[in-house]
Amino acid sequence: MKTCLVVDDSRVIRKVARRILEDIGFQIAEAADGMEALAWCRAAMPDAILLDWNMPVMNGVEFLRQLRQEPGGAAPVVVFCTVEADMEHIREALGSGADEYIMKPFDGDVIEAKFIEAGAL
Repeated sequence: MKTCLVVDDSRVIRKVARRILEDIGFQIAEAADGMEALAWCRAAMPDAILLDWNMPVMNGVEFLRQLRQEPGGAAPVVVFCTVEADMEHIREALGSGADEYIMKPFDGDVIEAKFIEAGAL
């Protein structure tokens, strides 16, 4: 079974995303910030990551840049999921190594479609 790390400082968002991603076939791990996510990735690199932008300790872009430098860090499909909807943020995310970009609020159909487009499913 493929693994997906859900990285978001909101417990509610993590819970909703977990339910959606489990329904489409992922085993889920969770992290509340980029630093926690990086530690998780160093221990067991996931197949995919659903990543928030605005988090304490280490934000999503900082995490993504660091992830892509880690051994095996180029492999996970990374889908940003954030309220940051302007083109500047989207360009920065994709330029930093994200595979797809979803705006909050999201639903199961959007997440499934983006994970398929990114090649994670």
